[in-house]
Amino acid sequence: MDLYHPGLITATPFSLVLGSLPRTPPVLTETPVSLTAFSTEDINLPCEASGNPTPTFRWVKDGEAIGSERKESGTLRAEDEVPLSSYEGLYRCYASNSLGTAVTQSIQVIVEVLPKQQKVHKSGKEGESMMLTCNPPESSTPPNIHWMDKRMVHIKQSDRVMVGLDGNLYFSNLLKTDSRDDYICNAQYITAGTVLPDTAVRLTVLPSNDVVHGRKPHLFRPAGSHTSLLALRGHSIVLECIPKGLPTPKVKWTKKDGDLEKTSGQVDDYGRQLRFYNITEGDDGEYECRAFNDHGSTSHRFTLSVEASPYWVKQPENLLYSPGETVRLDCQADGIPTPSITWSINGQPLTEVDDDPRRSASGGVLILRDVEFTDTAVYQCEAANKHGSILLNTHLYVVELPPQILSSDGVVYQVIEGGDIVLFCESFGSPRPHITWEGEDNVPLLSDPRVSLQTDGTIKLSGASLSDSGEYTCSIILTDISITAHLEVLNRTVILVRPQDVQALRGSSALLDCDFYKDPRLLKFQIKWRKDGQEVQESSPDDKRIIFGNGTLKVTDIQSDDGGVYSCEVITDLDHVKASGSITVVARPDPPKDLSLSDVEDHHLTLSWIPGNSHNSPIIEFIVEAREERHTEEGKWRWEEWKRVPGEFNHLELTLHRFCTYRFRVTAINELGHSDPSKPSQTYETPPGVPDSNPTGVRSESTDPKTLLITWDEMDKRLHNSHGFLYKVFWRKADSVHWNHQDVTSPPFRVNNTGTYTPFEIKVQAVNSLGEGPAPEPEIGHSGEEGTLSKLYGSFIPERLGPHGGRGRRSLGNLHKEREKEERSERGMDRNRESRVVVVRGTKTSEEVSGLQLYSTYELSITAFNSKGESPPSSPHSFSTPEGAPGPPASLSFESPSDKSLILYWTPPEETNGLLLGYVVQYRQGEFASFRKVCTKIISDPSVTHIELDSLDPSSHYIFKVIARTAAGDGPPITRRGATLLEGVPPSNITIVSSNTSLNLSWVPGDRERNHGFVIRYLRKTGAQWEESEVVNSTQAFYSLTGLHPGSQYHLMIKHGNDTQWEDVTWTIGPGMPSEMPGGFATQGWLIGLISAIVLLVLILLILCLIKRSKGGKYAVKDKEEKEVDSEARPMKDETFGEYSDVDEKRSDSQPSLCVESKLGSDDSLAEYGDSVDIQFNEDGSFIGQYSGRGPRYDGSLMLPGKALVTDSDFVQLTAVNFM
Repeated sequence: MDLYHPGLITATPFSLVLGSLPRTPPVLTETPVSLTAFSTEDINLPCEASGNPTPTFRWVKDGEAIGSERKESGTLRAEDEVPLSSYEGLYRCYASNSLGTAVTQSIQVIVEVLPKQQKVHKSGKEGESMMLTCNPPESSTPPNIHWMDKRMVHIKQSDRVMVGLDGNLYFSNLLKTDSRDDYICNAQYITAGTVLPDTAVRLTVLPSNDVVHGRKPHLFRPAGSHTSLLALRGHSIVLECIPKGLPTPKVKWTKKDGDLEKTSGQVDDYGRQLRFYNITEGDDGEYECRAFNDHGSTSHRFTLSVEASPYWVKQPENLLYSPGETVRLDCQADGIPTPSITWSINGQPLTEVDDDPRRSASGGVLILRDVEFTDTAVYQCEAANKHGSILLNTHLYVVELPPQILSSDGVVYQVIEGGDIVLFCESFGSPRPHITWEGEDNVPLLSDPRVSLQTDGTIKLSGASLSDSGEYTCSIILTDISITAHLEVLNRTVILVRPQDVQALRGSSALLDCDFYKDPRLLKFQIKWRKDGQEVQESSPDDKRIIFGNGTLKVTDIQSDDGGVYSCEVITDLDHVKASGSITVVARPDPPKDLSLSDVEDHHLTLSWIPGNSHNSPIIEFIVEAREERHTEEGKWRWEEWKRVPGEFNHLELTLHRFCTYRFRVTAINELGHSDPSKPSQTYETPPGVPDSNPTGVRSESTDPKTLLITWDEMDKRLHNSHGFLYKVFWRKADSVHWNHQDVTSPPFRVNNTGTYTPFEIKVQAVNSLGEGPAPEPEIGHSGEEGTLSKLYGSFIPERLGPHGGRGRRSLGNLHKEREKEERSERGMDRNRESRVVVVRGTKTSEEVSGLQLYSTYELSITAFNSKGESPPSSPHSFSTPEGAPGPPASLSFESPSDKSLILYWTPPEETNGLLLGYVVQYRQGEFASFRKVCTKIISDPSVTHIELDSLDPSSHYIFKVIARTAAGDGPPITRRGATLLEGVPPSNITIVSSNTSLNLSWVPGDRERNHGFVIRYLRKTGAQWEESEVVNSTQAFYSLTGLHPGSQYHLMIKHGNDTQWEDVTWTIGPGMPSEMPGGFATQGWLIGLISAIVLLVLILLILCLIKRSKGGKYAVKDKEEKEVDSEARPMKDETFGEYSDVDEKRSDSQPSLCVESKLGSDDSLAEYGDSVDIQFNEDGSFIGQYSGRGPRYDGSLMLPGKALVTDSDFVQLTAVNFM
């Protein structure tokens, strides 16, 4: 059975029937063309035609018949005895038989006598212009002109020397080297196959003194200032400007009424010609050439008009007709100007043929009604305008033939659902047969609106559906002639999983899916991948791009140029589907570039830069760094961050220190990280100036009586602003008017004989070689006092607010607990009170206290003391610290009720730092946070500490985070990696260890399998029936099958549903056991003894752990605390601090140990003994995550303002008391 694919059958009814017809009209196979003849041998006018009967030929010259009728061949050749000149004229050939006459186009023959070569001698002065002429014979087709020397080598052309369209050789200016005696013009006539040497020129160039003066350009051709040209559509035309002048002029072309680039014109031949190879109406317009050199210019304008010789728009067909039919011949042509159309019958104009009422002609339409056999003929349609004419022969054959179907029978047609299909039933007959189509149910197909019938009987079915599959019959009415066609409607090809939009890190790999479905009957198919429209070739596994058998594309080592749109195409014999995705390459940004300094004014400037490639991840910000090089040794230069600039800016205004040398660089930041730093900018030196500021920290540090020691913080060299930098120190007694001053290079400055503890006003001013800095503000300082100064102590005890606003007792500083109690013991304070001490020196009336706990209440008292003693404490003052963000939840665990769901369980944070408002649960699939969607669940009830997540992907791991929140914000997360548990199955890889009356079975449970209950079936070899064990859990990993007979063989089996999951045959140990057993070495005595020893050792370790757990123990961090006691507050030994109190011991009972599962984040966890703790979850053996510290916290500082309580010689002691 034939399988039909649309488009393979191209034959027409006429051509198919001709094979069986005895008669055909003449059809021209060779036609003549116009030519130029230089001898009788050049005259050869072919005219050949096919037909049955064999056509005869005749020629007409200038409207009159020449010669006799020719048979077999109509080619016309010249006769030697006839003069050549008599062949010049217009020719047309006619080919005829009994069915009609075909006619050729009219052609022209031009006769030329071979010219004699002319010899010319010309001379000119150096620097003058020169033209060597060439006048070849005329031709219907202009000859090609070649200027050569006597050795037939072309004369070299340039912008100075070139051949014009007229064939002449032009010299823009002569050189001495142009002198030669063999400039020969050769005319090549391609049609005649002749090359004629026309002119030989001898050129002599004489020396001249005028060469140095030069000449303004002029044009050899065209002459005048304006030329109008007419060009024919589709033809070629050249606009030419050949200049003369010294030095050699250049030529520029423009289109005065448009853009030259938008035309089809091309400038060539050293700019002297504007050539149009296939001119269109759009090239119509005004053009100008301008020639110019150092001495001036000249120009010429062209008006180009585009017209068209006739060309066919619609042509009539050669067809067969039956008597009585109406024939319409459409012959439409176009051109500029519009061509006229005339009709001829068998070469005779219609105006010369007898009138027939059945025939009518109107323009390009000829209608014949009720045709007869005598209307069989060849009809000529000729279109002509002033630019030429075209002629078309149309064969009309009136014949009477029996009906027949030309299409093949039993063809199988295939079409995709929803597509269009053509079922062929090409018929022929005279008169034309009537066709009908029916389906398997004998229902006419033409009643279906989706079916359309063509004139030859073929039908077209639009929008085929699967139900249209079946057999269809095409019949000729009133005959038994018919064929059948089998239609198969196939399922459409569908891409099920289209390529994704992938974001990939540079250097990584990406997979693009292309999962598709096609109809199984479509055996041949192709998968093509394209990137940005260009096909991606399939390659070897080691190559950059790999296309797998299932259509998936893998791109490895991704770089920036791998980003783009990727499309997957599935191509079958009948359809084609396409889907697109993309790869977006992300990476750290490229460094900024082209740093520049602008708007420079004194010590102000603007730094600008051009951002580097962001690699599809927007730049968040820029870091501007500076390096000062004048006041630092070269080996110690370092970059310092000055400012961060938002990513949408690319400049920064900078105010610099005076008298410094700077370089700058910029670093870009996006979500993937920091770019490399940019190349440093050029150096910039700021001018010197007077100091802008004075030193800070001006104070008295007097210790000796009768001495004033003035000191201050030294100023950075970058603030000196010039050479000769000094400090100008001022001092006077507090009740004095006159200032004393002294210039020094560095602090301190000593003033003697000041008296004991005398108040002074002191100030320090910066000075350099250009002047003084701003006027400084005076400070109060005292000369030294008698006696030794002591320290200031203060203590702070917190009362922690409970979860509902109540008081909770908790130490602020566990690291300092023993230290503080011992200090308090030294001063006779209550040993049962915990405290912190802050020492404040001098006349300060405020102090910042750090290290306080959030959401706690404190009580504070202050004492003052000097070398003579300590004052009583002030009245207690209470204050509370604000709420803060909580720490992370203390623990996070999973439970998987199904393979698509997980239940998360967590415990509240150890450090709530306020009232808990709830939790935020976040989870994402996969490992890369930057490119995976994060799902978020909000829990507003703080008492809820679990959540069930469903619709999870069983094949993926997830990253889970739980975040606690208070009114102050969200705390840090606790993070864990996990996955759902898959449906469990009984074990299949079981190890058996035999004993006398038992078999010990062990296996390794699946990492992600849920517990599954099963039974072990066993059969003794001599037994009568199978027995079963109790239900065993797959997570047990061990089971002992007991109560067996020694020395017996057992068949063991585990079934999963109706399938056998595992089975084995083994023996118990005993007299009946074979002498050799597989794996029998396990029963050796030494091995049993070794295993027993290991078990005993494990039991001892377990007992020791239980004993340690019951007693509690001292944390390892406690030993560390004792070593880290501050040197200023190291306590004396106190037996009450040798171990923790009973309360501490009780709390230690719940601490993690080696023996029990660690419950992270318990009430007294290690997180309380330092600022940072790394906690790793490793329950399933994989990395889960970590967190540091206990989250955002109140900075623990407190500013205590107030007035001085004692004299300047005193100290202040701050004491905070906690109610225990």
